[in-house]
Amino acid sequence: MKKRQSHILGLVLVTVALLAAPAWAQVERVEQLNYPPLPEIKIPTPTRVVLDNGLVVLLLEDHELPIVSLSARIRTGARLEPKEKIGLAGLTGTVMRSGGTKTRPGDELDDYLEGKAASIETAINTTAGTASMNCLIEDFEEVLQVFVDVLRNPSFAEDKLAIAKNQLMAGIARQNDNPDGIVRREFAKLIYGKDSPYATQETYATVGGITREDLLNWHQQYYHPNRMILGLVGDFKTSEALNLVKQVFGQWPKGPEFTAPEVPYQTTIEPGVYYVEKNDMTQAKIIMGHMGLIRMHPDYHSVVITNQILSGSFGARLFSNIRSKKGLAYDVHGGVGFGWDYPASANFSMSTKTETTQAGIEALIKEAHKIRKTEPPTEEEVRNAKASLLNSFVFSVDSPSKVMGKLLTYEYYDYPADWMTRFRNGIERVTTEQVRRATQQHIKPEQFVILVVGPRQGTAPALASYDKVQELDISIPES
Repeated sequence: MKKRQSHILGLVLVTVALLAAPAWAQVERVEQLNYPPLPEIKIPTPTRVVLDNGLVVLLLEDHELPIVSLSARIRTGARLEPKEKIGLAGLTGTVMRSGGTKTRPGDELDDYLEGKAASIETAINTTAGTASMNCLIEDFEEVLQVFVDVLRNPSFAEDKLAIAKNQLMAGIARQNDNPDGIVRREFAKLIYGKDSPYATQETYATVGGITREDLLNWHQQYYHPNRMILGLVGDFKTSEALNLVKQVFGQWPKGPEFTAPEVPYQTTIEPGVYYVEKNDMTQAKIIMGHMGLIRMHPDYHSVVITNQILSGSFGARLFSNIRSKKGLAYDVHGGVGFGWDYPASANFSMSTKTETTQAGIEALIKEAHKIRKTEPPTEEEVRNAKASLLNSFVFSVDSPSKVMGKLLTYEYYDYPADWMTRFRNGIERVTTEQVRRATQQHIKPEQFVILVVGPRQGTAPALASYDKVQELDISIPES
């Protein structure tokens, strides 16, 4: 009996010791936690083939579902539009799909795709044309032929063009309804110059002058296989899918060589304060900044960490100092933007009550000065930013579709195919000193252009504190 009691007592003591062990290992601060090294992430490598007609094809197998997804990039973009035809690229991208093909009208195409539970979409944005296709693997061959027909033989039906133009005209009529839209549009003009293709806006006159012939000419100029990149992901065997692509696209002859012209934008920005009156607002929108960078810049990884420290989380500097401690804004952002082949903007922005407009402006400028010079990034901030970026990296490459989307972008903008790996390695290697040096070099509050959008009554006292404020005219030209 005594032996049994002794045995039970021993088990109890061991159990208590095991339960208590975590308490002994408890840390008092989150910074004291130790993390194991991140596991190696295996990023799938696609098969890359260039057809005889110049078409670049990337293929990744994914057998999770019986579907195929195809994405395409076409070397075109709204930044190549003539000034008198602003809106042409977007209309071409829209009506290419809605207008159907020479053998299959748009409405008939809609019915066909609906019956197949498939989709085909086309568009043109600022820097690229895009097209996509999704279907069941059993319909892959048939739907792919339709997809090529849409890209190669669009009819640009007059009635669908009229609908698209009316929709664009309606958007112009409403362009001053949304304060965020005003901020984006007018700040782009201040950064790139009002005549730069990166800042121009459709007008009734430019859209009204666009004809079906213009769409046909645009398509003829830019839509050729040697100006396209295809990315396929799905439940296929690579060799079979590639043979099918060769059969369907291989008959499309190579187009003429084309070198896109340089797209102009201003390189010198005059600091100043600008105002847009919008009296139906209850808050003021504030944005300030200057020209940013491209991703190929040597300081890219360092500045990514700076951005994370500024506004990468709810514990970041701007959220903590301006939102939480000062209560000036619910939403505040800041950092240096990166473009793929032209600079994005570096900007600090927030919305605030009209009576705290001046305090908001001063708070943003103060934070820019602090991170640049008076309170540069600390070792702890850099360490935490790097951990956050590296831990979240896996979620950007956790599916073949996400990987393919990135690879298409790299291929289109002539970036190395291993840019994903370079990103992770670059973040890991960056030092605190490099982050501080890059921050000081690329955040320049003395060069800020400041834009305020809001009601005159509430924002007038703040604007009165500046010697010179330039008021911007955002009225919509009638013609």
